[in-house]
Amino acid sequence: MGITRGRAAPTRHSCRALACPAQPRSRRHPAAQGPASRRRTTKGKRMRTSAALGNPDLFSEILYERMKRVNPGVADMELYEFRYALDNLYPTPGGWESVRVEPREAVERLVDSSAFYRGIQLKPQAGGRIVLDAAIVRLAQMLFVGLVTRAYPVAWVRAHFYFDIRGFFFLHRTTYFTAPVLAHLGRRPFQSFRQKQKRFERCQDIGYRAFRAANAEVDQAFIESVQKLIAAKGTPLLLAIAGPTAAGKTEIVARLRATLEESGRRVTSIEMDNFLTDRDAREERGIGSLGREAIHYPLFRQSLEDIRRGRKILIPRYDFVYATSSHDEDGHLKPGCTPIEIEPADIVFIEGNFPFLLPEIAPLIDIKVVYLTDDAVRLKRKWKRDIDYRKKYEPTYFRNRFFREQFLMAEECYRPQMAACDLLVDTTGAALWATPEVAALLG
Repeated sequence: MGITRGRAAPTRHSCRALACPAQPRSRRHPAAQGPASRRRTTKGKRMRTSAALGNPDLFSEILYERMKRVNPGVADMELYEFRYALDNLYPTPGGWESVRVEPREAVERLVDSSAFYRGIQLKPQAGGRIVLDAAIVRLAQMLFVGLVTRAYPVAWVRAHFYFDIRGFFFLHRTTYFTAPVLAHLGRRPFQSFRQKQKRFERCQDIGYRAFRAANAEVDQAFIESVQKLIAAKGTPLLLAIAGPTAAGKTEIVARLRATLEESGRRVTSIEMDNFLTDRDAREERGIGSLGREAIHYPLFRQSLEDIRRGRKILIPRYDFVYATSSHDEDGHLKPGCTPIEIEPADIVFIEGNFPFLLPEIAPLIDIKVVYLTDDAVRLKRKWKRDIDYRKKYEPTYFRNRFFREQFLMAEECYRPQMAACDLLVDTTGAALWATPEVAALLG
């Protein structure tokens, strides 16, 4: 028997088709269909959606298509891979039919409440392992069902949430540019560039090389602007760069410092964490690591004033292993401890998450900068940096922590500093912002 090449041998169904060829179907645009036809189409969709809630395979199939529009990177997954991840969030008992879909306004109020985030547990356990916090799971389940039933339009979901494929959960989009921040910064960027971070939308993680390449133009504009401000203000001066985790602060500070040193400037730095008081003492008083109560505030202020005048300073030394300070609660050096000696310089970098959060300190800092990257991009950077390379966190603990901290840190730490800064670098928006006064200095 010979081998047939080209057209495949007809199957039983294709034989039937050959015997009785189907007539071409008219593909009428929905607008051209009559009212009865449109009603039948709508009714059919409703019936399919209703059936999907009780049929996990159909549910996942519909959701898979919707999620491609929420995050285009979902299209890089096969349906069976999507189902693997979705199984971890399957509601038990009761299935998808048991999930209550709240009105959109109620969901918006929920995710805009600091109390919601404070209630997130970092290390809830089940079966001897850390699991995703129940509130995070419920939010994801509700958004999934809302997408399948069309109670939540894709545009609304994308406006308020971003979906992280690697963690397979939804996170609220943090609003950084509030009305007070925009008013402080003159309501429009000082310089804008092409938004090259858009290429990261499909990525599950991001390495620094790609991140740096995407930010090249806005970073260069920032470095040049700082050099102009230094020339205009004179030295010595204090320069502080604040920003969220994985925004790129450490790297941009290193590049800026190298540029200044190459131009002949003397540069040094003060690490703000060295001014922390003993952790045990802070915990006894119920305070964390933010605010003047958490640090040796009189020493911090005096140190900034002195080095700004060109004087050598001696600052506390914080032991990050034992969480203890070289100085006691009254700011006196403990027996056997050695302070850190810092020589004066032209440019003094203040390193820390909240260098100008304190209103009394902000006037002492000559150039105040916020270096910002959107949460979704920072999360992808942290997957690569902190999970893959550093092996720093247990992955589910990491998901709980990132979900909890971004809203709270923006509210308590970053938005207040954005409303007090001189320059703001928005790497995701590829924009350099400046106050009107600073913009006038820059020309």
